[in-house]
Amino acid sequence: MCLAELAAHRPTTITGLAARGGEAGAVVLHRLAELGFMAGESICVLQRGPGGREPIAVQVGDTVFALRHHEAGFVQVKAPQ
Repeated sequence: MCLAELAAHRPTTITGLAARGGEAGAVVLHRLAELGFMAGESICVLQRGPGGREPIAVQVGDTVFALRHHEAGFVQVKAPQ
């Protein structure tokens, strides 16, 4: 499942980054990797913006990030138990 589908306050683990969207997608993947969105890292959606959409506040390790919905779609996570 992708991070964009994850409910808030359900900690899980990143399983990888999914390539999509051609060259623009490659730029997003590279940036997410630089920020620490790597397989094996713990992640949790903290909050969603108005209407449950953007931005999506996520915590990776000890750091909080705000992602757009399409950026969160690149992050693959383990389905929470």
